[in-house]
Amino acid sequence: MKTAAGRAPEAAAPQDRLDAALLKTSFVLVLGPILAMLDTTIVTVGLDSVAREFRSPVGTLQWVSAGYLLAISMVMPLAGWASDRFGAKTMWMTSVALFTAGSALCGLAWSAGSLIAFRVLQGVGGGLIQPIGQSIVVRAAGPARLGRVFGITVLPLTFAPVLGPVIGGLVVGRLDWRWMFLVNVPVGLLTLLLAKRHVPADPAGERGKGGRLDALGLALLSPGLAAIVYGFSELGDAGGAAPARVAVPLAAGTCLLTAYVAHALRRRGNALIDLRLFARRGFAVATANSFLQGAALYSSMLLLPLYYQQVEHASALGAGLLLAPQALGTAVATYFASRLTDRVAPRPLILTGIVLTLAGTLAFTRLGAGPPGWLLVASLVLRGAGLGVVMAPGMATIYASVRPDEAARAAGAVNTVNRVGGSLGTAVLAVVLQHSLDHHTGAAAYGATFWWAVGLSAVTLVPAFFYPARKVSR
Repeated sequence: MKTAAGRAPEAAAPQDRLDAALLKTSFVLVLGPILAMLDTTIVTVGLDSVAREFRSPVGTLQWVSAGYLLAISMVMPLAGWASDRFGAKTMWMTSVALFTAGSALCGLAWSAGSLIAFRVLQGVGGGLIQPIGQSIVVRAAGPARLGRVFGITVLPLTFAPVLGPVIGGLVVGRLDWRWMFLVNVPVGLLTLLLAKRHVPADPAGERGKGGRLDALGLALLSPGLAAIVYGFSELGDAGGAAPARVAVPLAAGTCLLTAYVAHALRRRGNALIDLRLFARRGFAVATANSFLQGAALYSSMLLLPLYYQQVEHASALGAGLLLAPQALGTAVATYFASRLTDRVAPRPLILTGIVLTLAGTLAFTRLGAGPPGWLLVASLVLRGAGLGVVMAPGMATIYASVRPDEAARAAGAVNTVNRVGGSLGTAVLAVVLQHSLDHHTGAAAYGATFWWAVGLSAVTLVPAFFYPARKVSR
């Protein structure tokens, strides 16, 4: 007979092991964000074909993308309340169903206006998929396995920005543009079938606890976020040349968000985004870093494809393939960093990742000098590795600072903040690039703009120094 001492390690092992059930749940939940991310990049490639069929100007067709992004920014804050009120599994499957239905309708669109309306429906579903899915993973994994689970589930997401242009180029080149949307339908239906079987139900007593919807908070927060995102988008598109189009939405958004903060501080509970979470050091630091990381990442992802397409004259398909080294670096680094996340403090990992990102971006500041191609490829691998090192410990720190029942609202908050940061960073670099193109030739203009990308990455060092220097536990 085995002794109690002999049984103790065996009893503890399942709590730390990544068992088959958890892995199945995690991979099913990552299918939703992959669908949403692929859709964004695929559609960008095919807008020219849409414009030709509907004979619509670029100013109208930009709302095919803008309407989708605005819908996402408006519904993200609802993730926590909706999960608490109706159940996380139910709401996640509802979100995937809305996204899939929106995709089918986009494929059947008969005009530019109908396509824009159906893209908004897609965005309503797409905006809830990632934060709700994250909260389910947090509960299923527990603190001991969180870093490794995030590391594994992030791996497929790293290749979405690469696969999007590739799939989009193939679809537009060989099929009708409608298949950019219709291709989501079978994958979405398969995701729903797998989710019904492999995503765990909500714990007993959790469903229905969300209370009444904070209607005033929704009326202030969602339009405020949409106005901010729209203002930043206009700033980037106009290159700073249309101050009224930029200043009015930014001012309105700032006023609405300020009013929301005052409202949420007065409200004792059930605010859409619980501001009390930011009183916790780990959550506040990690969320600030997520905001800045969003600004640095999304802005650079604007510059890199544009450089390869406008200066190197690569096709959308070619630009996607040229970005593959960064995705490869992210995938490899994420795998190893996630294994360390559950054992070591987040601060050294985060700092290491930021330094690698900075080092991998520096070569692009020398584009005007004509750096060799191998150096740019190596830099993309290094840059991707830096991004991969940061992801898992950053997410683990956020969720280690909240209780399991707060995970859904925390996920809504951090994804919203990251999205606003991405909008800000993209707008800033779009304006800087336009200014640089007015004063420099192609490659030199991009090189000068990449110094701003380096600066945005460097700023992320500030909150990184405030991450816990010891292993985070809950």
